[in-house]
Amino acid sequence: MYIYGASGHGKVIIDIIDSYEKIHGVFDDDPNKTDILGYPIIGAIPSNFRFRSDLFIAIGNNAIRKQLALNLTGKVKFANIIHESAIFSKRANLGTGCVVMEGAIIKVSSVIGNQTIINTGASIDHDCNIGDFVHIAPQATLCGGIQVGEGTLIGANAIILPGVKIGQWCTIGAGSIVNKDVPDNSCWIGNKNVSPFERILP
Repeated sequence: MYIYGASGHGKVIIDIIDSYEKIHGVFDDDPNKTDILGYPIIGAIPSNFRFRSDLFIAIGNNAIRKQLALNLTGKVKFANIIHESAIFSKRANLGTGCVVMEGAIIKVSSVIGNQTIINTGASIDHDCNIGDFVHIAPQATLCGGIQVGEGTLIGANAIILPGVKIGQWCTIGAGSIVNKDVPDNSCWIGNKNVSPFERILP
């Protein structure tokens, strides 16, 4: 497998897979990075590079991960990574380029989109539909029948109550409790949707 990204998320991915998966190379656009966990960093992906194996995009930022995936679509197959301690229902569906980390739970009839991060200990109950390029942060809990739109970040320890629909490119703050639908491009902190003005208050 190849890894794209040599920051914190890249370390996590390498730590998950290097006991059982051969890492053919690590790419990163930052010329100052030369090594990650003992693996040399090749640099940016050359335009004429021919992949010998699958690629995993280890970039935590949802928008950057989307742009990279779009740029590389058709040039390489994207890998999925599911940690052995995760519980993934045989009746759930997983897109491509996803990671399901330690202790995460994905229940029956849930659908996980492409290039999505299901982080440590996150819980996704039955009949949830998670869009592409989403990040479900550590210990977040999604109750049954949740919809999460493309590019949204669900913060650590957030709780999404049953049947809630969260739009595209939203941010749900850590520890929040979401009890009603959230429109596209919104920010929800605590127990309410906040305006752009409120977000910048000290």
